[in-house]
Formats: sequence, structure tokens, C-alpha cells
Amino acid sequence: MEDIYYIEDDPDIANMVKEYLEQKNFRVKIWGTFAEAKCALKKHVPALILLDWNMPDGRGDGMCQYLRRNWKELPIIFLTVRGDSQDIVSGFQNGGDDYVVKPFELEVLHSRILALLRRAGNGAKQYLSCDGIEMDLNRRSVSCHSKEVDVSPAEYELLLYLMENKGKTLTRERILEQIWDVKGNYVNNNTLTVTMKRLRDKLCQPACIKTVRSVGYRMEDKI
Repeated sequence: MEDIYYIEDDPDIANMVKEYLEQKNFRVKIWGTFAEAKCALKKHVPALILLDWNMPDGRGDGMCQYLRRNWKELPIIFLTVRGDSQDIVSGFQNGGDDYVVKPFELEVLHSRILALLRRAGNGAKQYLSCDGIEMDLNRRSVSCHSKEVDVSPAEYELLLYLMENKGKTLTRERILEQIWDVKGNYVNNNTLTVTMKRLRDKLCQPACIKTVRSVGYRMEDKI
């Protein structure tokens, strides 16, 4: 199930789109201002952004610029009330991938979303995030609240495994198998303990990485 952030200040339109897309097996979160959306993006990056052109705190082209500075491959569809060519050109120049003119048919919006996600391919899944921690899989980079963090290969693989299994309790044995054993590096429990401690220290002791006593670890979203 893919996550979509819908930045829209009209609750009637937003809720209609949300209800429809959730019937199509998407998870949709609505943000009524750009400021709210920016705050949410620091904690979690979705697979795609639906971006209304006119918002109480700015225009869509400015938000597109912000998104592209931070997430170059994140798919963006912007929405405009009319087919204004200047709005459309500005949107594409500032990072939009596609546009839909209001009023629109929900089926048309859905088809545009599917087409863009297909075109984006791995780019739509390039970013993994949890409560302010973000991984850019193409760059193999890690950041914490927008600040890049230098991690070792083992720390990166451990964080990636936790990210890919958010919400699941992972046993210590399973983590050792997936991070070290599969590569022929057979280590003991202490190696996992030390690696996790160093990772947590570098990420400023994130609350989203939980220790499950006598079992292992679990990573959880807070939004």
C-alpha cells in the first residue's frame, strides 16, 4: 500500500479524494497548509505528493521548489483550478511531474497517479523514513531531522532492515541472519548490541527504534 500526501485547503475536495483513493488501496494524509506538509515530510516521506496550486500560505511552484531541493525523485502531481498555461509551465519548471485541472474526475486522477508511479519506478521508493530519520537508497545516505549522518556499512544495513520492516518486531537472531550471516560474516550477539548502540547514538536516541525485551527490536512511525 502506497502513501500519498495531499496538500489541499478545501476539506470537501480533500476528503472526497482521500475516500476514493483509499478504496484504491492507497493511504492518504491531508495537509491544509504548506507549513503542515513540510512538518510532516520531516518525519515521513510518501510515495507521491498531490499538490494544490493555490494555498493559504503560498503557491504550488514554491512548494515544488522546496520538494525538489530535498527529495529530487519524489513524484509530484499539482492541481490547478483552471488550465492556466502560465501556472502549468511554472509548475513543470519548478519540479512538477504532472498536473490535473479542477474540477477533475476521480478516475482520471487515479490513472495519472498510477502512470506517474509506474514511470517513477524505483524513484518512488527511493526514500524511506520514520519519525525524522530518512534514508535515500540511491545515494545510500542517512539523515536525521534534515542533517546528514555518517554511518558505517553495518549501521546502514541495520537501519535499512528496520525501515523495511516498520511495525514488525524483529528477533535478534533474524537480524543477525539478515545483516551478517547472509554475507558469511558470522558474529555474536554483542556485535548487534554494539552496532545498535552506535546507530542510536548517531541518530540522537530516536524514540521510534524500540527495544523489545528478550526478543529484539521494532521501528514504529509516530504519525
